[in-house]
Amino acid sequence: MSVLVLILAVSAACCLGFGFVLQQNVAQKAPLSDFLSPRLLLDLMRVPRWLGGIGLMVAGMVLGAIALGKGEISLVEPLLATNLLFALALSRHQTKHPLSHQGWAGLALLAGGVTSFILAGQPRGGDAVTNPLRHWLIIGVMVGTALLLTTYAKRSRLSAGPTLLALAAGLLYGVQDALTRVTSTRFSEGGIMEVLTGWQPYGVLVLGVTGLILVQSAFETAELRNSLPALTAAQPLAGILCGVGFLGDRLRTDTGALAWEAAGLAAIVAGIVLLGLHPAMPRGTAPKEPSLDLQPR
Repeated sequence: MSVLVLILAVSAACCLGFGFVLQQNVAQKAPLSDFLSPRLLLDLMRVPRWLGGIGLMVAGMVLGAIALGKGEISLVEPLLATNLLFALALSRHQTKHPLSHQGWAGLALLAGGVTSFILAGQPRGGDAVTNPLRHWLIIGVMVGTALLLTTYAKRSRLSAGPTLLALAAGLLYGVQDALTRVTSTRFSEGGIMEVLTGWQPYGVLVLGVTGLILVQSAFETAELRNSLPALTAAQPLAGILCGVGFLGDRLRTDTGALAWEAAGLAAIVAGIVLLGLHPAMPRGTAPKEPSLDLQPR
């Protein structure tokens, strides 16, 4: 594994984790009338703390994009999942809550799962699938599932809604990472004109904005522990599926390796859930105000 890819991916995870916490600190106070509306972003843009969180998230996405351009998506995605560690670190600083056995167990499972998956799978590059049907089939399943989750979330916004929205956003972000990898490859092969003549960079933009609306709506309607674990778990799983499905990523497929890869992914998800449910995570139970002195209504 390239040390540069490791540094880039972990740095991206750090920026993403810190950014998510700052965004949720503000989004939880937004009026519920903004739920799943682009107006939510317009309103939140007037709050400096939220802009700081977005700045960190953008920095994380840029670092992640560079890492994806230099390493396989099946390698980078598990490393990006460690953003929850940094989110918990900032949350602990805000809440002064001790880590406890639950926190240590979550840390061990997440770190151990990432290590197990990478060492067992030994992700490496290969020839991307040229059949467009396979591309669109995998992307269509991801986007279609995200649409179904969002539709159901609108009916249960204050119960399971935030978790479903976070799952949908995670799926979209996983696809976005895959398209970012394709865009990087096109740039290295033909320069900026090769990028601009393809649909992938525009897909990255649309998925990014849509995912952002879903995430902020999830942050707005529930505490961070109801949304961030689902987001953090769904994104790497979707990204790995795209990587193996059509980007040409290769993993070891002997019985022992597959067992350790599956165990690693299971440990990653379990660790994410434990850390996401940790009491140090912001509860987001501040009373709703009519507005944040945002846009006039």
